[in-house]
Amino acid sequence: MRRRLTTDEAAASGHVWTDVVGVVVAVDDDGLRLRRDPARGGPTAGVEEDVPGPQVESVRRLPPRPAARRPRRGRDGADDTAGTDDAGGTEGGARTPG
Repeated sequence: MRRRLTTDEAAASGHVWTDVVGVVVAVDDDGLRLRRDPARGGPTAGVEEDVPGPQVESVRRLPPRPAARRPRRGRDGADDTAGTDDAGGTEGGARTPG
């Protein structure tokens, strides 16, 4: 959900909107109540939040998260990701074939 920040929040952050990922718990004429996504972590994970109607800019349904992926294994059964950086290349920068 995209929420319009209050004047004070916008002045403090320098932004006009913020995104809130969560599950809509209730909707009424005053706005909506949502439970923040616990998988995103942080101090507000799983906390329910009321958002006044005038602050709601847009809402959209997100698809389910993809299933967790297991690390690739080499022919010998060893973890094939050892010695690679986050981009899948080797620590020297060359990409491993694969």
